[in-house]
Amino acid sequence: MNESGLKTLKKQYDEEGYAVFENVLDAGLMAEAKEHIEWLMRKNPGVRPEQLGNMFITDDPFWVRLIGDDRLLDIAEQFIGPDIALFASHYISKPPFDGKPVLWHQDGSYWPLEPMNVITLWLAVDDSLPENGCMRVIPGTQTMNLHEMKRYTDVDSVLESEVDPALIDESKAVDLVLKSGSVSVHHPNIIHGSEANLSPLRRCGLTIRYIPTCTRIKAETWPSAFLLRGEAVPGVNEYLPKPRYIEGVHMPFKGKNNIIR
Repeated sequence: MNESGLKTLKKQYDEEGYAVFENVLDAGLMAEAKEHIEWLMRKNPGVRPEQLGNMFITDDPFWVRLIGDDRLLDIAEQFIGPDIALFASHYISKPPFDGKPVLWHQDGSYWPLEPMNVITLWLAVDDSLPENGCMRVIPGTQTMNLHEMKRYTDVDSVLESEVDPALIDESKAVDLVLKSGSVSVHHPNIIHGSEANLSPLRRCGLTIRYIPTCTRIKAETWPSAFLLRGEAVPGVNEYLPKPRYIEGVHMPFKGKNNIIR
């Protein structure tokens, strides 16, 4: 992307709390990501496909390779600088006909980070469309303070919680329509969510939460803390070693010998 296009997207992010980067990752890597989803589901048959969260990433070399792709890190660097770590990543894979909704929420309200300096890249593994439950954002709400999420189970949803409905003006919501391999970027304070998937099309997205290495993860242990680019800040976080591929244990994938340099 040229400098003018990047400047436009950063301006949109600053003003509206989100931006879209089209055609970031290639079709071959997206095909591998789709295989990865199927592999994870076979390995974890009791887990809903919307709940393939960062607790599964610690010993998963393909997942770490995917979130460490330079094309993704180049985007993250524009927002948080050159010293980049992973905080969390989560496949939200909504199956056809019964994919659960994600109720309106603010991400930062759930996270043990200090300060709340974090950027989310939402990678479309499948095409993400209004009919299969694409992400929706309410532009401008990134200027709000973070609000406590309220438990809500009247609707069977992914997070089982939501932000105070009084804060939401759904008439301003924008659907983020993305082709597979494209990426949206959003602020930790922006109010967003997604509808149920009642269509015959699966909708899988991978959330990737990157932090600068000066942001502290306030937890004794964390399953997805990986240093991905640049330098760690001494005394802030302990980072995990990147997992090595073991035949018969992990999903085979291209470039497996390049995970550890």
